[in-house]
Amino acid sequence: MLIIPAVDIRGGQCVRLVHGELSKETVYHADPLEVALRFEAEGASRIHLVDLDGAFQGGMQNSAVIEQIARAVKVPVQVGGGIRDEARASELLDRGVSRVILGTVAVTSPQLVEALCRRFPGQVLVGIDARAGRVAIRGWVEESEQNAIDLALKMGDLGVKEIIYTDINRDGTLQGPNLAALEEMAKAVSQQVIASGGVSSLNDIERICLLESLGVSGVILGQALYTGRVDLRAALTIAVCA
Repeated sequence: MLIIPAVDIRGGQCVRLVHGELSKETVYHADPLEVALRFEAEGASRIHLVDLDGAFQGGMQNSAVIEQIARAVKVPVQVGGGIRDEARASELLDRGVSRVILGTVAVTSPQLVEALCRRFPGQVLVGIDARAGRVAIRGWVEESEQNAIDLALKMGDLGVKEIIYTDINRDGTLQGPNLAALEEMAKAVSQQVIASGGVSSLNDIERICLLESLGVSGVILGQALYTGRVDLRAALTIAVCA
């Protein structure tokens, strides 16, 4: 089970949101690179970067710091937020990013997802962010009519091997993950599923590990790490022993 610490970047700083709302932002560190290097030193084998400005505005808005992190750390880096064309995805992968995460375009331009999967096999993830089972796009400010599981199945047909499934109502809240929705997703699809949203304790991680046999391959940690509710080294130990 992968334990993947998140570094969310807005205005060049490391921040966390609650429910993805900009009005509920907390700045945790002025230097995202320092945060990423600390996570690597503590044992993380993959790091999750999100360009929040890009997610809300479209296009990558924090390219310099993202590329700086990708060059500086030795572990794989996955990046999402505002990647909405082939040129930007290609540029990131050429500059040290291991995997790109597509979100909005999975709904609006599935043909782009298919093209990128063919060009960069194994390096394209799709982030499926949902409220009550419905997919939200454009930084979660716009809700589509797309069902989350239906979208995941479609992405599998297009060549996506790994998805990140986020329950928006739990994200940043420290209320615990939506295990029922996560289990439903994992049972329905053939892809590996990375869980995101709501993790608040080591017990939550243990419960997610129980779903590994269903195809849940990892969990993204954000708020719980920044508030000290979860120690990264302890979480990594649980993931190995589970």
